[in-house]
Amino acid sequence: MRARFPWGLTIVCATTLVLLCGLGVWQVQRMQWKNGLIAQAEAAAALPPAPLVDVLVLHEPVFRKVLIDCPGLATAPYVELQTIHEGQAGVRLISACRPTDFPAEFLIDRGFVAEGISSRPPVAASVVPFHVTAELREVPPPGPMALPADEGRFFARDTQGMARALGVADPDPNTLFALTSSNPEWQALQPSAPPAAFSNNHLGYALTWFGLALAVVGFYIALLRRKPSLKQPRSTSEALGTKDTP
Repeated sequence: MRARFPWGLTIVCATTLVLLCGLGVWQVQRMQWKNGLIAQAEAAAALPPAPLVDVLVLHEPVFRKVLIDCPGLATAPYVELQTIHEGQAGVRLISACRPTDFPAEFLIDRGFVAEGISSRPPVAASVVPFHVTAELREVPPPGPMALPADEGRFFARDTQGMARALGVADPDPNTLFALTSSNPEWQALQPSAPPAAFSNNHLGYALTWFGLALAVVGFYIALLRRKPSLKQPRSTSEALGTKDTP
């Protein structure tokens, strides 16, 4: 008597195989998309600085270097963002900037100050134009696990929260990262743009999904090989159609 074909097992394994292969292909597509973003960011950052008004009209202005005039930036109020820069703990000073040639108001990251340096730039009302080179970035909102701000010190780059603390009602969604110092006489301030936060682990994810798909195929083949095709007789006499004699 032949064993029945395992249709239920086959359907389950085939469905699982299609799902796993689909996830693997999706991760490959995500990897290609992420590689494109990285190449685009690197190409934009390599371009020479241009006036802010010229950069903002571009289709993809992020990671471009811009030239702006921020009145009173050297003595502007600021909030502090707790961070790590090149393995060193410290804060980044964030101020508001209303460029003289653009109607919107931006947040500008003036740079990093190492932990242990207690001095800070002076704060005073000023409208003296200050020319600065900066990099334009899009900043995602903080995650749900981000710690709340504490007396002007932030623990996540909360654009809206920083803007409220600085009295900015409607900041531009892009953030400026100063590449030249707002206080060149104060060497403790290190202007810089943090490395682009592009995690690209999609190849590993794709290999994982395809590996699981191969495991399902191996599991299915192993079960088929173990399943008998004929019902084995209980004894030699049953195979011959005779009865055992005592």
